[in-house]
Order: sequence, then C-alpha cells, then structure tokens
Amino acid sequence: MTNLKGKWALITGASRGLGKLSAQFMAAKGCNLILHSRNKSHCESLAKELEATGIKVHCVQAELNNLDEVKKMLADIDALGVNVEVVLNNAGLQIAYRTEYLTTPAEDYEVSFNVNTIAPMMICYHFLPKMIKNGFGRIVNTTSGIDREPQQAGYSASKAALDKVTRDLGTTVEGTDVMINLADPGWCRTDLGGSSAPNAPESAIPGVILGAFADDKKSGRIFHAQDYAGMTLEDALKKAGC
Repeated sequence: MTNLKGKWALITGASRGLGKLSAQFMAAKGCNLILHSRNKSHCESLAKELEATGIKVHCVQAELNNLDEVKKMLADIDALGVNVEVVLNNAGLQIAYRTEYLTTPAEDYEVSFNVNTIAPMMICYHFLPKMIKNGFGRIVNTTSGIDREPQQAGYSASKAALDKVTRDLGTTVEGTDVMINLADPGWCRTDLGGSSAPNAPESAIPGVILGAFADDKKSGRIFHAQDYAGMTLEDALKKAGC
C-alpha cells in the first residue's frame, strides 16, 4: 500500500458528500489537503476540522462549468508552492433527468462535458507532467455506472468520455509509479444521487480512493466502490489485487 503521509492531495467537490468523506479519510492517513468547492467558504469548516488532526489544509474555489475559473484555480494552487502528488477528481454534476428525453437541450451536454469531462482533464493535464518528472503520482477520476438511460444522456455521455480519456491517458504511464484510474461510487444518497439511492455515502469508502493507495503500477482501471463497502483499506486493496 502506498504511504501518502505528508503528501499533498487535491480533492475537487470536497465540501460535501463523497468529496468530504474522502477528505476526512485522506486526512486520517496523514495527507495534506487542498479542498476545492465552488466557493472557498463552503470548505472552511471542514478545513478547520481537518487541521485539528495535525495536517495542513488549503481551500480553493472554481465553478467547474467556467473553464476560466478552472485555469485560475490551477494558478492559485501553483502559487501555494506545494507539490500536488495526488488528485481526486470527485466533483461532478447530474444536470437533469429528462423524462421527455427526445427534447433534451444541447445545454445538458455542454454543461455536463465542461464539469464532468473537460475540467477534470484540464486538472489531470496540469499536474501529470510534474508527477511524471518526479516519478510519482496518483490520479483518481470519478465516473458513473449509469447506462442505457437516455433520460440522463448528458451526464452519462460525459462520464463515458471521462472513462475513455482516462484509459487512453493511462497507457502513457503504465508500468510507472504514476497511476491514473477511475472510481465508480455506485448509486449513493448524496445531493447528486438523491434520497432514493440504495447506498449510503459511507459505503463508497474506501472504494473511491483505492486508486490513491494502490501500488501495482497499473492504470486505466475502474474501481467499483460498492465491491469494497464496509472493508478496511488494506483488505480492499488486497481484494482489488493492488
């Protein structure tokens, strides 16, 4: 298992839901954290909570549908002068459920791709070169298992695109200590998943962060978090074969 104590991790969508749970888990493992949300103020209370455990925390902000804000956020992170070695692209947006799916507006695709595909890949492209230069890095992109539901076309298509570019990018670092993988939380009762979802948010831990701790130099996989619900990190990694 990779020891991440003292390393810096960026977590997008960290103010609530799976992002917040991931931040708390990573802090317990000694990671220093950069917490992203739409507004810094959304992460301030979490930052104070996690700083009390002895780690260092910074908060950054960006509306991921605004790519200029994403670029500014990345510049703000660079200005912190820390070495980001772990990225958890957790933030995502399910823009709408279109019962009349044949009237799905183009905006569903535009916004979904900005938030769920383009923004996370901009983040990957920003940090990956330094990871490669330093010989270490972990990136986990959060995907979705939604399939054959035209009512959620913008969301599912954007996540399918994220899967594709993540797997493609993974081939460039395969066999090295820079690893980029995917995590599918399953349908959880978060703000995105809604109250009817069958799984508690906590069930996605540790599955959604396995890629950060994996140590087998493999990239391009999808870790299905519900396969590891209720397990320790060590047992989950053993089950995953990494």
